[in-house]
Amino acid sequence: MTREDILKLARVVGLHSAVLLHIYDGREGALTDQELAELQRLERFAALVAAAEREKLTNWMWSLGYATGHGDTIEDLLDHLGTQIAEGLKIEMLTEREACAKVCETLRTSRREFSKLFYDACTASADSIRARGNK
Repeated sequence: MTREDILKLARVVGLHSAVLLHIYDGREGALTDQELAELQRLERFAALVAAAEREKLTNWMWSLGYATGHGDTIEDLLDHLGTQIAEGLKIEMLTEREACAKVCETLRTSRREFSKLFYDACTASADSIRARGNK
């Protein structure tokens, strides 16, 4: 979170400190030492809240078996999670596709007494299922 983000949120929740008045209401001059200290406390508080939220997300990802990578922000963690989910879905899809193709091949080889048309249809089905991943 940037300093600007923190100050906007502070104002939204009704924190109307001298720091906010200085920044948002255009008061001239530099921050006093007291105002600067208040701003720094507000930034530390926001950092603690953000860290707690990152930790909650990290623990949730670990509980589901996902890695967290080097996520320094919630956005980084969610991007990494999205990549892992997409990769997992691709693997599952390819595994399911191959299983379906094998069913066709098993039918083809276990039912040789059927017509050549049936045999060719099973072969074509298995080939078509596998080819779907190449499009």
